Amino acid sequence: MNKDLTTGKPASVLLRFTLPMLLSVAFQQLYNIADSVIAGKFAGEDALAAVGASYPVTMIFMAVAFGMNIGISVVISQLFGAKDEESIQKATGTAVAFCIISGIVLTVVGIIFAPFFLRVLQTPADTISEATTYLRIVFLGVTAQLLYNIEAGVFNAVGDSRSPFIYLSICCIVNIFLDLLLVAIFKMGVAGAAIATIVSQILSAVLATAKLMRSTEAYRITVKGICIDRYLLGRMLRIGIPSGLQSSMYAISNMIIQVAVNLLGTATVAAWSLTGKLDGFYWACSNAAGIAVMNFTAQNYGAGRMDRVHGCEKLSLKLFMGITLLFSAVLLGFGRFLLPLFNDDAEVLAQAWQMMLYMVPLYFTWTYIEIISGILRGMGDAIVPVIIIGLGVCLLRVVWIATVYKAHHTMLNVCLAYPISWIVTDVAFFFYYRRVKWLYHIK
Repeated sequence: MNKDLTTGKPASVLLRFTLPMLLSVAFQQLYNIADSVIAGKFAGEDALAAVGASYPVTMIFMAVAFGMNIGISVVISQLFGAKDEESIQKATGTAVAFCIISGIVLTVVGIIFAPFFLRVLQTPADTISEATTYLRIVFLGVTAQLLYNIEAGVFNAVGDSRSPFIYLSICCIVNIFLDLLLVAIFKMGVAGAAIATIVSQILSAVLATAKLMRSTEAYRITVKGICIDRYLLGRMLRIGIPSGLQSSMYAISNMIIQVAVNLLGTATVAAWSLTGKLDGFYWACSNAAGIAVMNFTAQNYGAGRMDRVHGCEKLSLKLFMGITLLFSAVLLGFGRFLLPLFNDDAEVLAQAWQMMLYMVPLYFTWTYIEIISGILRGMGDAIVPVIIIGLGVCLLRVVWIATVYKAHHTMLNVCLAYPISWIVTDVAFFFYYRRVKWLYHIK
């Protein structure tokens, strides 16, 4: 059910809209959790490392999905706030057409160049074969994953955060069942985990597409409507390309960090992958919070409700800082007991817990970045946030690895690259947003 975010008490509207999104990404994270738990328990440490080593490669390709999701969400949210139904339908058809074309291209490129990407990452020799298998199978489902993410962007743009939650809940259960069947029972290793993932992604795309095709609202999908409107695509790309570039920069900097991790050995790679599965819940929820704030801002901006846009900063910072502190407390309180669910190796578990102690206490410094960049994107300002994040987060991490880590090859120096980049970027966003508030007379 679509929801007008331009009316009602802002705090309750934003909370009701955000909660299903947080639950959705939590279930989505369970995809990766299921792969890692079952791969680690039934296929061994090498399989767990293979899944972890593949992650940076898939993330750089999914940057396209993220960028297009953001572009679509902002444009359709603004059109929805302005009640422009004709343009909403054209925008939905344009998004689906672009997704299909992009998905086919990315699938071909990913399958052909998977070994090359892994060699660039200096993936350990005892991991590269299984990682290649995992990547090639996962890339077969890229179009479905792109389609679902884009359709989730449409739902979120019109205030419907419940539908993605329902679909991901179903698909998470299917994914876990298939993981157990293919990996634990049929002993298919990482190939089984990859097949389980893409089948689940295809199912989520089918469910979302069916919902949009049955809809009687302006954002419904029709076969005739799946074509590209150049003007609307241009609007989407003006926001989507910078957002996708930002996501790509994250992925590239994380790939460079993955190289540094890979140089520390298979046990460290497995530990890095393991911690990513636990703190991945926080990053997924943080991303959902930013998207929720972005859609809230975009609808109200499109409707001319600047009073609600102006009040979004303090409200969302209070709400999501609370969520961040809660996640940090849970991870620090229970993380040590949850890690053995993934792997039994004492060395891997010890390293994973140490990594969490280095980074989790400083998660709160990321909240301001996510919220302010979400507000700015919702208002159509997508370029400056990318520049700030590109320099403050991504480039700084690369420089750190090339200097500090190069001088002292320790896991501490790998982990420190993250909180240091967050704090520097916080400062940059603070001064830029002060200028934006002055320009828009935001009090």
